[in-house]
Amino acid sequence: MTSFSERHFTHNSTQTFFRQNNMASRAPATTGRLLVSFRKWYYNAAGFNKIGLMRDDTIHEDSDVKEALRRLPEKVYNDRMFRLKRALDLSMKQAVLPKEQRTQYEEDVHYLEPYLKEVIRERKEVEEWSKK
Repeated sequence: MTSFSERHFTHNSTQTFFRQNNMASRAPATTGRLLVSFRKWYYNAAGFNKIGLMRDDTIHEDSDVKEALRRLPEKVYNDRMFRLKRALDLSMKQAVLPKEQRTQYEEDVHYLEPYLKEVIRERKEVEEWSKK
């Protein structure tokens, strides 16, 4: 038979263990929400959405990006050109879009990323073949 102190110690240890694990299971969810909140804040603080641009509209155009742009579907390319021209016009007027017309964090998609990854992969493959 166990003494009171042994049972008490075991019971407290079990409670502490479950309390710590419960806190640990909530930590990733809290961290995830905090990270999403920070991303949204940073997205709005960057300012490009205030003139109607998306993240991929702000990528510097090097040779890889130019090739990826060439591969875009016509509608996606035309939408990009419209956003860029509108942004230039707003910039010259020193104006911003009304809040309801701004690009929202949830609406911003990486439309160029799959094409850019493909171009980079192909370029690296060609470089590997030329080394041999």
